[in-house]
Amino acid sequence: MANDAHFGLLQRIGHALFGEPIDRDWLMRHLKDAEAAAVLDAGTLAMIEGVLTMGERQVRDIMVPRSQLITMHRDDDLAALVRVVVDSGHSRYPVIGDDRDEVVGILLAKDLLAYLEPGRESAFTLRDVLRRAVFVPESKRLNVLLREFRQTRNHMAIVVDEYGGVAGLVTIEDVLEQIVGEIEDEYDFDEDEADIQPAEDGSALVSGLAAIEDFNAHFGAAFSDEEFDTVGGLLVQQLGHLPEVGERVAYDGFEFEVTAADARRIAQVRVRRSVIEPEPDDG
Repeated sequence: MANDAHFGLLQRIGHALFGEPIDRDWLMRHLKDAEAAAVLDAGTLAMIEGVLTMGERQVRDIMVPRSQLITMHRDDDLAALVRVVVDSGHSRYPVIGDDRDEVVGILLAKDLLAYLEPGRESAFTLRDVLRRAVFVPESKRLNVLLREFRQTRNHMAIVVDEYGGVAGLVTIEDVLEQIVGEIEDEYDFDEDEADIQPAEDGSALVSGLAAIEDFNAHFGAAFSDEEFDTVGGLLVQQLGHLPEVGERVAYDGFEFEVTAADARRIAQVRVRRSVIEPEPDDG
């Protein structure tokens, strides 16, 4: 009887996929029935649901924002480029010209390895190893982007806004995570939580994507948002590199401790007001 039930569910799902057109809600109900009947496991169901929702999601939903990009400059020498690679640990980097909206190409970290051999440093010129940058609009659908990544064998694209300015970047890994899910560790946090979460000790957990404007309003601060829009972008600028979990920085009356981060962005920080030591009494 159990096999008959499984076969009936498979028949309905097969008819849904290859028979008369039906809406996605109907399909998901039957897929959940299949999970309940142990025809599908929870992981498989989640991946199918991820595939079905990709056509509704856009690049802007998953991109790494401009404020948190780690970039190279076209005039950087080999030593400067290697320092950025060592500090950040990325495999690909946008290379910019006169400003962050002028992306002249993509540098693969592995392309620097040959020039690290003794005597080869002098032969290095960045333009010899620069790869062509691919640009996509914020509004591109994820299913379309994934197809283009596969067809062109690109792994990274620069995201541009409606005015042609750089809005961020997106990788094939970002897209695939919408299907298979993100690999979580002990430092991950719930991105559905509020951007600023006050704690009883007077500190607050702040999302790396929290807007500078919101931070200022909450803390009564006056940070400028002319160059960077988010707290994560501000900290990357202050540190000069993408920090690791546990790294701290003091800035303009506040102490920031990175509590969640990955290889591409600051996810969350703990913020405290700096303790100002009283002036010694000379009397």
